[in-house]
Amino acid sequence: MAIHVDIETGLKALASDKRLYVLELLKDPVGNFPPQVDGDLIADGVCANWLTERLEVSQPTAARHLKVLTDAGFIIPTRKKGWVFYRRDEAAIDQFKTAIREEI
Repeated sequence: MAIHVDIETGLKALASDKRLYVLELLKDPVGNFPPQVDGDLIADGVCANWLTERLEVSQPTAARHLKVLTDAGFIIPTRKKGWVFYRRDEAAIDQFKTAIREEI
């Protein structure tokens, strides 16, 4: 029954155009963002400030969207030099897709 909680959490996380946009942007960080000084776009992820800018929302709103995606397991935060970088967790996304296919 725990799988239903994961599916519900995941579906709630995906029920926002802003969060879907974050996942889309992070699918190709090198193509969507310029190189970063303090973190590698692939290894570390994209700086939260750049995601906030692309979402065109306030920092607290962006932080909430990123927390929802992190809690659902779709993205991984990495702290580095006082910044937080985010990258997709492809394995978790694949597991979610499989769970959806099996349950529906």
